[in-house]
Amino acid sequence: MSASIPGYTYESSEKATSPVGAGDLDKLKATVMFTEDDEQALRLAGDVLEDQVEDVLDVWYGFVADHPHLVAYFSTPEGEPIQEYLDRVRPRFSQWILDTCRRPYDQTWLDYQEEIGLRHTPEKKNTTDDVNSVNNISLRYVIAFIYPITATMRDFLGKKGHSAEQVEAMHQAWFKAVTLTVTLWSRPYVRNDLW
Repeated sequence: MSASIPGYTYESSEKATSPVGAGDLDKLKATVMFTEDDEQALRLAGDVLEDQVEDVLDVWYGFVADHPHLVAYFSTPEGEPIQEYLDRVRPRFSQWILDTCRRPYDQTWLDYQEEIGLRHTPEKKNTTDDVNSVNNISLRYVIAFIYPITATMRDFLGKKGHSAEQVEAMHQAWFKAVTLTVTLWSRPYVRNDLW
């Protein structure tokens, strides 16, 4: 599936190279209290979510559509939503859910987080999908989006009959992973000496 997603360059030389290395990643993991138990919980979450990712995206896309200040980032500079843009991003967003749960957090993963971060900034916004949209997603909304994509995930994690403890472990691991990825996505927005 992932090989056929337009603009999905996870294992491609076309993606960015992150200046963040394994040592920095270890410090970030320690800061969000991400452990091997979280890795295991995320693997389980990937299994739980695999056949639900479209339903998850329906919720997230609905949330964005309900907030004009968010849908503006998928619109023309004049404010008209670009449906083709929303449609092209969706499979990558779907794959991101599974990658967050299943991929090893290694240099390849770090490089792709850098690529995703750049695609939110004027450096690469709109280039992947060749659209005429606004040229930047404001960092404040990238950070603030941590909450809705974490809070809305709990119900999906609880749909396969796992114990309350397992659901909580998966949800906490997801929260930590999302915080970690958004932290990495913020790097292109910030001067290196401040990040």
